[in-house]
Amino acid sequence: MKVTIFRLKLTHLRNNEYCMFVSQIVAIFLKYQPEVLHLKKAFERLTAFMPDLANIKAQELGNAISNQLADLNTERKTLIKGIAEQVKTFGRLSLSVAPHVEVLTRFLNKHGKDIGESNYNDNTDKFNKLLADYDASADVKAAVAALNLTILIEHLRDINTLFATLYLQRTHEDSAVETVDATAIRAETDKALTAFFDTFEIFSTEYDTLDYQTPANELNELITNYKTQLKARTTRRNAGKEVHTEAPITVA
Repeated sequence: MKVTIFRLKLTHLRNNEYCMFVSQIVAIFLKYQPEVLHLKKAFERLTAFMPDLANIKAQELGNAISNQLADLNTERKTLIKGIAEQVKTFGRLSLSVAPHVEVLTRFLNKHGKDIGESNYNDNTDKFNKLLADYDASADVKAAVAALNLTILIEHLRDINTLFATLYLQRTHEDSAVETVDATAIRAETDKALTAFFDTFEIFSTEYDTLDYQTPANELNELITNYKTQLKARTTRRNAGKEVHTEAPITVA
């Protein structure tokens, strides 16, 4: 009896989702022994792309860190600008904090009004120097406390430390991962996957004594789950939501 494999719009999957989807297809068929179903050659053509898909996945992880670094860099710039604005605001008020305002104005001028506006490494170095100066200066600490800015300074420290850690992590991972052409790899993998599904359907009619229906049911359930989540994403996009920032689709 001929079985039918549902088809999924593979171009709608993000790179990390695509790698997961193909891995799940492979995992399913490993349970059903492709050679028994006369699918060994078609299956091997598909699995031959697994190392390339692993490189895409590794490259995507590096991209995720890059996005996080950009966000953290923006946040530390926002923090230092916010601190400077707070100091200016206190300077315009009739509160008895003028000496503290003067201390922090000199402190911020010392470390540059353009702090945070350079490249990543230079920014990290400048913020490290500012924080080290803060730690070593009792009058600056007192001024920061008096103007209720301690929480912002400590958050800046946390953000800068996390940035430095992630930057090193990205550098380490980038050195170990070869830049790959994800579009080209996916195009070739698509062909192998389509050929595998087509062969599966054809052989289900030729070898009607073998059980093709059970693996087909499991495959179709997986594909249906992906279709459902992709449809929901499209609905959210059409409603004007920023779906590109959402977590990737995961199907157990």
